[in-house]
Amino acid sequence: MTTYHEPVLLQACIDGLDLQPGGTYVDITFGGGGHSREILNQLEGGRLFGFDQDVDARANAQAIADPRLTFVASNFRNIKRYLRLYKAEQVDGILADLGISSHQIDTPERGFSTRFDADLDMRMNQNADKTARQVINEYSEADLHRILGMYGEITNARTAAAALVSARSNRPIKTVNDLKAALQRYVPRGKENKYFAQVFQALRIEVNEELQALEEFLEQVPEILKPGGRLVVMAYHSLEDRLVKNFINKGKFQGEVEKDLFGNDIKPLQALTRKPVEASPEEIAKNPRARSAKLRIAEKI
Repeated sequence: MTTYHEPVLLQACIDGLDLQPGGTYVDITFGGGGHSREILNQLEGGRLFGFDQDVDARANAQAIADPRLTFVASNFRNIKRYLRLYKAEQVDGILADLGISSHQIDTPERGFSTRFDADLDMRMNQNADKTARQVINEYSEADLHRILGMYGEITNARTAAAALVSARSNRPIKTVNDLKAALQRYVPRGKENKYFAQVFQALRIEVNEELQALEEFLEQVPEILKPGGRLVVMAYHSLEDRLVKNFINKGKFQGEVEKDLFGNDIKPLQALTRKPVEASPEEIAKNPRARSAKLRIAEKI
């Protein structure tokens, strides 16, 4: 089995789910199976569905010989369709550990990391068509400007987009090092690591349609959760966290919460965390990935 790092905020996630021994739960980001194993440890009967589009995750699920676990090799944006297929239309809790796993980052050939030279891939689903290489070499300058600014939140997105278009006109940008070389002149001094991390984040979000998938998933949650069921979501950057926070607090991603004739909020979920739960200094020391994690918990009204 491939080695994955420690699951982030494990106890807070388990507490947030308020597990019922015979309940039905979904881990929509199975990964190494760390959270799922702990859920199974605490269920007496019950069922657990694990979703993941990554082939390595499937191997990890096969290593857990437990008849209560059903692994679904799909993106979590398809949650409702698959749960219906398995006759589990409503569940007691859903856990989402968003972002990218340490394992994916640490596998050089996946092209997720700024630390290794590799082909620019960045697909979480390795059967998907779109790669980071295609985005960089085929997108218009305007589209590159948009994704670098919106998803990477870099301040010189327009300049960076122009630099990539200029570099690729000489020869295709194929590898991590090609990409870094094309942008090197425009990187703020002393902030190289952060800058390239933001550029890679932008490309990864675009390649995997991460924000669209998250919105589609969240919109299905109220129908899938039983009344009193729990939603537990861990986000790792502000774009994801904002979508989760808005949907929990307002029932939608933008604008103000709608009200009924009596002035009561019309929204399907009730926030149980006013502020997101964050990792302790001790956990961050052991597991650096936990540093940026923000955990939000909500209950179906």
